[in-house]
Amino acid sequence: MQLSLSSDYACRVLIFLSVEEKSSIPEIAQRFGISQNHLVKVVHRLSILGYLKTSRGRGGGLSLAMPPDQITVGEIVRKMEPHLDLVECFNPQKNECVITGACGLKHLLKEATNTFLSKLDSSTFEDISAKKRSLKKMLLGPEKKHERTAN
Repeated sequence: MQLSLSSDYACRVLIFLSVEEKSSIPEIAQRFGISQNHLVKVVHRLSILGYLKTSRGRGGGLSLAMPPDQITVGEIVRKMEPHLDLVECFNPQKNECVITGACGLKHLLKEATNTFLSKLDSSTFEDISAKKRSLKKMLLGPEKKHERTAN
């Protein structure tokens, strides 16, 4: 199983904003070395879903719309993934597998998916961002610290 870039980038944005209370799309894209164009779409979706506040103009930017301890990783993955169909038979409209009625793989994979999601549901962005000092150092680097002390 591999998560889509949308889920990956959404988690990165939420981790970043759990550590750094306010930021911008260009800064987050630059810090992670990821596509700013794709990040715009992810941020837009996260804001529509109510996870981010966005504001324009001087002093604007991105921030979390709720505390990170109220956002679970599982809910973000569910909302950002187009589907969690690991195999064809998970989707009755597209299933053409000839052994669906007798095969035990679907049930095993469904159980594994539920266990996976349950584990993600038990972790919040506060939990996975608990090492704030280390994350800040990795994400913001020395140049960001220097800029801040100069102000």
